[in-house]
Amino acid sequence: MEYRHTPVLLAEVTQQLSPQPGSIIVDCTLGGAGHAKRLQDLVAPTGTLVGIDQDDAALSAAAVTLRLGQQELSTSTKLLKGNFGDLDTLLVQANVPYVDGFLFDLGVSSPQLDVPERGFSYREDAPLDMRMDPGHQTLTAAEVIALYSEADLARIIRAFGEERWASRIAAFIVAERAHRPIESTSQLVDIIKAAIPAAARREGGHPAKRTFQAFRIEVNRELVVLETALRAAVRWLAPGGRIAVISYHSLEDRIAKQVFAELARGCICPPGLPVCTCGNEPVLRVVTRKAILPSEAEIELNPRSRSAKLRVAEKL
Repeated sequence: MEYRHTPVLLAEVTQQLSPQPGSIIVDCTLGGAGHAKRLQDLVAPTGTLVGIDQDDAALSAAAVTLRLGQQELSTSTKLLKGNFGDLDTLLVQANVPYVDGFLFDLGVSSPQLDVPERGFSYREDAPLDMRMDPGHQTLTAAEVIALYSEADLARIIRAFGEERWASRIAAFIVAERAHRPIESTSQLVDIIKAAIPAAARREGGHPAKRTFQAFRIEVNRELVVLETALRAAVRWLAPGGRIAVISYHSLEDRIAKQVFAELARGCICPPGLPVCTCGNEPVLRVVTRKAILPSEAEIELNPRSRSAKLRVAEKL
């Protein structure tokens, strides 16, 4: 498999993180190293780049892109296999004292979507898997569909897919699994299409998109892991260091926005108290009051960038 990676908002990320020679930069979602290559060049010759990914194919492709093992490479580059939810452990492993810049480019990388066997795509028939790291994760989408109650299925599809027909889809899944196991992506697509009324299916893209997103988030615990990772990253940042988050749907964007806002807040005492008693000090400054969006030119070149939003915060 060719691990293609067109980095989204590359110029904007570079400008916001402002890596300098000697900087320590961590790319928490390495992918094909599209962002990491630019960051590696900018921290050279004395800086450090740490790249994290849980996908073996991504790490292999990134090692080629970043020229690891070549004699002329003077920048210290460390690639680590793992989930950014374990950021503390991974950064101890990387042996860095602090970090000047973090990048989180969220969402599923194009190669994962494009390989049918991974089960992420509603456009290809494949086993219902959806695990980002099959070697370490046990729970698959097929198991979620087989084992969760109708109420839990509806909750996941509504909360993580923002799907208005969540209850109907859950009911149709439960009815179908009573007759036979639901094990393939095409089976699930057919159930979703049957559950959503015809008029609603004709608007807003592929009818299975939101439900597939919901199961992917549940299988990989993406939202819980993201909040944990963002808080860990802030702890590791040096004063003046920045954290950049590119999200592709409102759930991830909301978490980044809320974590940044909470850590940028000072006093949280009830209004009207004559003196502050909480002692709460802001940790961050929110750099992007409004999210940075891709230009029309970028969207034309890379349609998958259309839904991207970049938020940035700086350690005080």
